[in-house]
Amino acid sequence: MSFFNSQLFKDVQTQHIFSDCKTFADATARVDWQSACIQYEQIAPLDKTQLRDFVDAHFITTPLLTMKGAANTTSVKGYINSLWSGLRREADIPKANSLLALKHSYIVPGGRFQEIYYWDSYFTALGLIDADKSDVVEDMLQNFIDLINDYGCIPNGNRSYYLSRSQPPILALMVELLWQHTHSKTHNLAWLKLCVEALIKEHAFWMQGAGTLDDAQTSVKRAVTMPCGGVLNRYWDDEAAPRAESLREDLALASRFSDDKKPEFYRNIRAACESGWDFSSRWLAESNLLSSIQTTDIVPIDLNCLLYNLENQLSECFKLLGNEQQSQTYSNYAVKRKSLINQYLWSNEKRFFVDYNHKLSKPSAILSAAASTALFVNLASQQQAELVANVLSEQFLKAGGIVTTVVDTPQQWDSPNGWAPLQWFAVKGLRNYGIEQLATRIMKNWLTMVEQDFIENKCLLEKYNVCTPQKKASGGEYQVQQGFGWTNGVTSRFYMLTKD
Repeated sequence: MSFFNSQLFKDVQTQHIFSDCKTFADATARVDWQSACIQYEQIAPLDKTQLRDFVDAHFITTPLLTMKGAANTTSVKGYINSLWSGLRREADIPKANSLLALKHSYIVPGGRFQEIYYWDSYFTALGLIDADKSDVVEDMLQNFIDLINDYGCIPNGNRSYYLSRSQPPILALMVELLWQHTHSKTHNLAWLKLCVEALIKEHAFWMQGAGTLDDAQTSVKRAVTMPCGGVLNRYWDDEAAPRAESLREDLALASRFSDDKKPEFYRNIRAACESGWDFSSRWLAESNLLSSIQTTDIVPIDLNCLLYNLENQLSECFKLLGNEQQSQTYSNYAVKRKSLINQYLWSNEKRFFVDYNHKLSKPSAILSAAASTALFVNLASQQQAELVANVLSEQFLKAGGIVTTVVDTPQQWDSPNGWAPLQWFAVKGLRNYGIEQLATRIMKNWLTMVEQDFIENKCLLEKYNVCTPQKKASGGEYQVQQGFGWTNGVTSRFYMLTKD
């Protein structure tokens, strides 16, 4: 039995010993968790005070990561530069906790997030490169290679309770970022070969089971057969149980389902976490009802664009390594995926890239900023890019930048919130197609909002209310976190791009 399935863990979470379930999921046992669980079973049940005393006697909890006292608050630029040391973690020493010990240094987002997060790290790396800290990016990339070699995927974060899922596949983007910044294309092919081996494993992880799909089984894990017989991908989680880090919230929502429906609900909640968009109307049958979550029914535009990029990058890398056969294999994968994306994830009616519900065999009605990933990875035609730009300008561009979706809900990945990664996807994507004016407006709106908010709060935040920047962003399962890795990285890059 794992710690997360123990009676002790369940009792601590359901009795609200900590306001945030993640606190105990991340706790370190003073001796080991097995002996603590055994001792607890011998004396349980305990009242709330006794249980808190028991936890304090057997576990050490880590306070939220704060930057007070160390950060430079004279300017946003100064704050970002001063924060990298505060967010940096050196190689881990294995302890009796949920942390998957990493052998190299890394950057954590901040606040309650005190481990490396997969897709966060690419956006964080933009700022690290700008600050001449490419050595940290190298370390983070090596950690990801170690994780995929050890576990077959890069988990959501380096915690044991994240091992059943990944996050949007950005490893190829990090490889490309470092290759362009620190390597010429005439040397260091041994380093590239190491990266390619990891990228192949990542591709295999997402395509696992695709070869077994047929008319009787149209989806398996992260692979989905489309009506024409081609294969695209979805988000998934190998577990169908409450999340350890959000046990209380999951149990409460699941209480409205019959026992036979609960596993499906848990799987869809977890799959949304793999998307990084936890949570959004993109995944909901009813946009204001989280219990209607149907993530595994959705074939997402951003995931498939990032996989298209992964396949293209593998093709390019194999070409550099002199393996034309493998280069052609992955090029063929990318060509097929591009065709399928255009067939199913492009809406002539909306003039926009959208998600697709494979259970209902129809496009999603939700418009989201994820559409810009098609421009970001150079998949869109020039005409499509210009049509997407029109929709972004007319419906998504707000006072503080690009809003996440055009649907206003209580979920944090919807309007009125904006997130740094989506600003970067949009800006870089638009610039790829020469749509400079809109890209510049997005950057300037974002920087103006961040700077105005900084005057009051003296920190950078995980997300912002881009529709009404004077108001704090809300939604989600936890308080808005300060720090914050990807906001620092994208904001830093915007300063670099607008300095002229």
